[in-house]
Amino acid sequence: MKALELVCCIVLVVAAGCSKKTEQQARPGENPLTAPADYLGVAAQAKIQAEKTIDLAAVNQAIRMFYTSEGRFPNSLQELVDTGYLPVLPQPPAGMKLNYDPKTGTATMTKLQ
Repeated sequence: MKALELVCCIVLVVAAGCSKKTEQQARPGENPLTAPADYLGVAAQAKIQAEKTIDLAAVNQAIRMFYTSEGRFPNSLQELVDTGYLPVLPQPPAGMKLNYDPKTGTATMTKLQ
């Protein structure tokens, strides 16, 4: 008798668990049919973010080295190239713009408008 009650309880628990799975709706990014497109979109965004981060780090490091050596911030980013702190100015990713504030010695990237 106890075995029959145990089996009934197990069946009820399994049935309740199964019904919840069918009620869940697919979340964005979990559809296997759109997975390749989702992956390519995320990979492209990650590449842009990585380029932006690497370029900004190199420019800001060159600005700090210039400041340490010269005792002032460069007047423009081109001055970093002219004095040899950067080999060339990095090209910002598509849709982005490299900004420089000579008062604070900070380089940033912003989206083009």
